[in-house]
Amino acid sequence: MIKHALIFWITVSLAVLGLVTQFMLIGFRALTSLIIPLLLLGIVFYAYRSAKLGYGQGSGRSKTKVIPSQKTMAKVAGLRKTQSAAPGKRKTYPFQVIEGSKGKNDEQLPKYH
Repeated sequence: MIKHALIFWITVSLAVLGLVTQFMLIGFRALTSLIIPLLLLGIVFYAYRSAKLGYGQGSGRSKTKVIPSQKTMAKVAGLRKTQSAAPGKRKTYPFQVIEGSKGKNDEQLPKYH
């Protein structure tokens, strides 16, 4: 973090030094070379600020509240109850292994697998 602050302040001090040097050499005509960068910076700042404000307000759309059904609430309550009741047990999954109908040949299986 200190490294980033050092880089920032070195950059700021070099920018100030450059502006002071420009003012000493050519006077207020130095401001004419800053018009375009300042305009671009202002436009970017305005776009960032307006996008940030628009995002928080929902971009003019009315917000609709989603009300979950009773069945969904029962599922959520059941999941919370089972999670808090048995924290040490393994979670059960709705999958099961289906044994194949082909016969297995134990001789062809590797010893370590």
